[in-house]
Amino acid sequence: MIGLLEELCMKDGISGDESAVREFIIEKVKDVCEYRIDNLGSLICFVKGKKTPEKRLMIAAHMDEVGFIVTAIRPDGTLSFDMVGGVDPSVAIGRQVRVGKKRISGVIGSVAVHNLSKEQREKPPVFSGLSIDIGAEDKKDAEKYVSPGDCVYFDHEFTRLGEHRIRSKAIDDRAGCAMMIRLMHREHEYDTYYVFNVQEEIGLRGSGASAFSVEPDFAIVLEATTAADIDGVSGEKKVCCLGGGAVVSFMDRRTIYDKELYSLAFDTASQLSLPCQTKTMVAGGNDAGAIHISRGGVRTIAVSIPCRYLHSAASVADTEDIENTYRLVEKLSERIFDI
Repeated sequence: MIGLLEELCMKDGISGDESAVREFIIEKVKDVCEYRIDNLGSLICFVKGKKTPEKRLMIAAHMDEVGFIVTAIRPDGTLSFDMVGGVDPSVAIGRQVRVGKKRISGVIGSVAVHNLSKEQREKPPVFSGLSIDIGAEDKKDAEKYVSPGDCVYFDHEFTRLGEHRIRSKAIDDRAGCAMMIRLMHREHEYDTYYVFNVQEEIGLRGSGASAFSVEPDFAIVLEATTAADIDGVSGEKKVCCLGGGAVVSFMDRRTIYDKELYSLAFDTASQLSLPCQTKTMVAGGNDAGAIHISRGGVRTIAVSIPCRYLHSAASVADTEDIENTYRLVEKLSERIFDI
């Protein structure tokens, strides 16, 4: 599955520009499901099981990643830009990027430190003080290659770290997509919907539309969530830890999760002797926020992999966490019909 994850992470697909990711996924799943693409671009797949249950289950992950968008071309040929999704300006400075359909190489630059006032040096950077340098001589030269509205993607390799850790852009949420592709290829006891959503990073937009049309009774949202288990951070502020297994949330900023499903997840992990942890801070949000309030309401659970340096060009995850999360969701997706 890690090879599949690498292929997914190397596809560019910021919010609103997920087509390359979607086309890749379709090639991987078209022989095991019926599928359609909704008007926003989410990929809705149906896998026929041995039985048609009374309750409908949807398993979901999002295809989009964080990135940037060109807002203007400056007279000197550098590009003004803004974020697409929640990106801290401090993780962008000095990063290599690819710009537009031609994937023009560029680098995100900032004002030289010796040109900053003492007050400016003491404040965190803001996007208005950054630019993208594509090597253009001036505005006219830059206009040959890029235009306002062009997408900008982090340019970063997928790298193995140590024995079982990986570093890449877009682990959030290509890890969820990889697990879903693998899940779809197993034998299913029950009919199941799998939805690869768009535009999660800019407000859970794709999942609101797709859940409305699928009309699930249950939803399992597969995600990546922030792990702050680094030196100097203690207790609940770590949120979750690499190597601790799947992260099952009880609440975040968008959702209070179904308590029975929350308990079922930990019970399932115990049965399988899998490591499992909870998210120790009420923070963030994911597609569950839109799914659980769709139509008459959907009983929803989020199961995530812990991931350091989320929403950056170099997120870090543990391959054993990914495998253990997959095993948990595989079994949970069967037991959920017994509720």
